[in-house]
Amino acid sequence: MMCTLMNKRTPIVELNIDDDTATILKVTKVIHPEYLPVGIPLVNGLPDRKSLNDWWRGRSIPASRSGIREALNIMNVSCTEQLLTKCYGLSLSDQYWINPKAHPFDWDRINFFQNLFSDDVGNALFGQASPHGELDLMSPCNTSDGWLRKKWKIIDGKRCLIKSGSNPFQQEPLNEVLATSLHRRLNRAAYVPYSLVWENGIPYSVCKNFITPETELVNAYRIFNSKKKRNHHSLYEHFLLCCEHLGIPDMKEFLNYLLVFDFLLANTDRHFANFGAVRNVDTLAWVGAAPVFDSGTSLWHDQVPRVIDPHGDVPSHPFKPTHAQQIVLAGNLNWIDFSALRDIDEEFRTLLSGSPYIDEPRTDALCKGLKGRVEQLEQLALEHKHQVVVSHTK
Repeated sequence: MMCTLMNKRTPIVELNIDDDTATILKVTKVIHPEYLPVGIPLVNGLPDRKSLNDWWRGRSIPASRSGIREALNIMNVSCTEQLLTKCYGLSLSDQYWINPKAHPFDWDRINFFQNLFSDDVGNALFGQASPHGELDLMSPCNTSDGWLRKKWKIIDGKRCLIKSGSNPFQQEPLNEVLATSLHRRLNRAAYVPYSLVWENGIPYSVCKNFITPETELVNAYRIFNSKKKRNHHSLYEHFLLCCEHLGIPDMKEFLNYLLVFDFLLANTDRHFANFGAVRNVDTLAWVGAAPVFDSGTSLWHDQVPRVIDPHGDVPSHPFKPTHAQQIVLAGNLNWIDFSALRDIDEEFRTLLSGSPYIDEPRTDALCKGLKGRVEQLEQLALEHKHQVVVSHTK
């Protein structure tokens, strides 16, 4: 298929894409390269085709998505990449899309922010076959990432993301609600609030889309790859240098908060694809760090009670392998109001008590673990404060 890669209404490059594999075969014309996705380098005036393919195919649902094989069978599609061309690459996270040369579309009439979309793909991703005949595959669900089941749905006129948990504890949606409360208590940075819904005895988290028709989410992976990393720079240093180079404001302060927040939640999955920055798609001006989202894979969500240890070697991402190492990057912890966190473990207990998947011994272990994380961070804050006082008296 011959098409034009667009950013909203701006044509960027003309492409030849294979419909079956969603592979970009050739870039035939460059129009506005400044609107290319962040991190796509130009080689001899043309966007690097491998990097462009990695970005494009990376928009598809990952093959590791829970229940994806069943969903593909329902939709009669052989691989998730084929769904990209079914929705012209349109997303609810940015404004990139492909416009067919043979039958061009108008962005205002096709985008998912302002137009209705089918529930067929979302239902299939949750294992639900459509009661009618041929499915309508025009959906932003085609470009959703992550391994847990999720779907976009319009609720009361708002674009909302509904996300499941994983067996056996189905804890991730509850973690998102607890994370929302933690954000409110810390009262330091922008975040995406999550609510909890139950359907057929299964919990799901629900959040409204924070991206608008005027903005796009640029994940940290794309930012990280906007410059070549020097060997003597750490991952953390390189990422901040990339933000400085691009002109993204206040990222260091945001990371300080994010590292503290993830430490408290024992978050094991804060990889470079689930945080980032927001950019205006019309002016290409950076708004700043994206609000914190996607914190469900935390609080020992898949661990049995006997191994839940708040002082254990909790794995972390993206800058250091453990939270004990990574929290050092946060620097000053004096801003934390620990009095606001005193009873958060009891709030967690109330939340967990409503789930049939989590018994009392697990609830006790989780609440003890969360309380222990707060106490551990408070001790680190006291030690840091003492070190600062000692250094000033010398």
